[in-house]
Amino acid sequence: MNLPEQPATFRQPTPTERPWWWQLHDVLGGDARVPEEYSDQRFASQADAESWVGEIWAELAAAGVDSVTLHEHDRVVYGPMSLRA
Repeated sequence: MNLPEQPATFRQPTPTERPWWWQLHDVLGGDARVPEEYSDQRFASQADAESWVGEIWAELAAAGVDSVTLHEHDRVVYGPMSLRA
């Protein structure tokens, strides 16, 4: 049986559709362990990614994130950028 592809509203966006993402670093520079709501967030544009981190940077810092690096696909755009006040 061949089922049709799921509509975009019901499937996770692909990395091609949302190529922008933040790498979240702990104080030692490794990957920070954060609640699921903060991990694996992907964005359609650089502006969307920057808005997201700008809105929740204090929550990320409270969850143990020391710095962030912005990526487009596998390319580092900038970072690491400190979240310390």
